[in-house]
Amino acid sequence: MSTSAVVLTLFISWTLFLLVFMEVWRSWLVTSRQMPANGFQPDNGNLSPFMQRLARAHANCVEGFPIFGGLLIVALVTERAAITDPLAPWLMLARVLQSSIHLASLSEFAVTARFTAFAAQLGIAGYWAWALLAR
Repeated sequence: MSTSAVVLTLFISWTLFLLVFMEVWRSWLVTSRQMPANGFQPDNGNLSPFMQRLARAHANCVEGFPIFGGLLIVALVTERAAITDPLAPWLMLARVLQSSIHLASLSEFAVTARFTAFAAQLGIAGYWAWALLAR
């Protein structure tokens, strides 16, 4: 399996992990009778700040998948993973950093660090799009 295929699978797995983590926590809140099953807001707005950040970190992954995952899929389908393979692990690292920082804090430093990780992903995606179209 190419590096791009591994990273695509990791990206999906990371998004799934965040979703499962959120749903396990929500399930615990329901089973411990701290929240009715129909009491959740989509953004976890009526829960703790951590749970709100968790919902947003998951949403960031879902929102980014059409761009980042899409470019990886294009490279794989067109047999040009050689374009995406070298930077794919860096994209994944930046994605996990962005999500982890989001979960940890909303301080000014954390937001700046999180944006830096996102900007790295945008730079990688921009390069991939250019390289895939240029060949």
